[in-house]
Amino acid sequence: MSATISSINYCPVKSVSFQTINKCEIKKDIGIIGDRIFAFAKNLDSHKVQLFEKIPEERKGKWNKVLTLKNSPVLNKYNFFYKKNRLTLTFKDKEILTIDINELSERQLLSNKIIELENSLKEPIVLMKNEEFPFFDTSISNKVDFINSVSLINIQSVSDFQKKTNEKVEISRFRGNICIDGIKPWAEREWIGKTIKINDISFKVEKNIPRCVAINLKPTTDDNSLNLLQSLKKNYNHFEMGIYLTALDDGEINLGDKIKIII
Repeated sequence: MSATISSINYCPVKSVSFQTINKCEIKKDIGIIGDRIFAFAKNLDSHKVQLFEKIPEERKGKWNKVLTLKNSPVLNKYNFFYKKNRLTLTFKDKEILTIDINELSERQLLSNKIIELENSLKEPIVLMKNEEFPFFDTSISNKVDFINSVSLINIQSVSDFQKKTNEKVEISRFRGNICIDGIKPWAEREWIGKTIKINDISFKVEKNIPRCVAINLKPTTDDNSLNLLQSLKKNYNHFEMGIYLTALDDGEINLGDKIKIII
């Protein structure tokens, strides 16, 4: 058996959105074009928002300065769709608000709408955008030496985890960009330090992905009754699921593409 792409996913807005697509464009040293190019800053003045938005080094370790599912689980009920400079907020597949992302006043309307919908969120909230340095976890983490990344999930690892927990564990809880099938559970952990190729695009396999309490959230809800983080530790003695990749080439990947391991 060989590893094959079973789904491709991206999130225009960090933590809030999750969309499944059949193909995507990859840009060298960045990753999937359009992935996590937006994020909401919180509790920052306008000057610090600009620094956080533009300079990855200014983000390091500042998880409490950006809205995430860890600090704002209510966001998991919503979704975003991005197309042709229009960003649409939805709830249960119904449109709430669509804005032109190039208009700062409309960005503020969107921030105000989210606060209106969820009074647990407080001002100031500001929508940021950066296509060169998207708001990947690796751009905020101070435990990695790379900024941009693509995440890969082996669905057989998730299946193995589900069997051990005896609970339904949706793959989307882990928000993987590339989900693969066709290899044994946890075999992807053996790829660390190697290079893989997908449709002639090379990716460096950087490290295993550490997980946080956000995986406890049932998709499209704020139900976090399952303690999957604890279950990972109990069953495998680690808190990891999936691997981080760095894109070494430009190109396109498609549903059904095979993964080649380069030793």
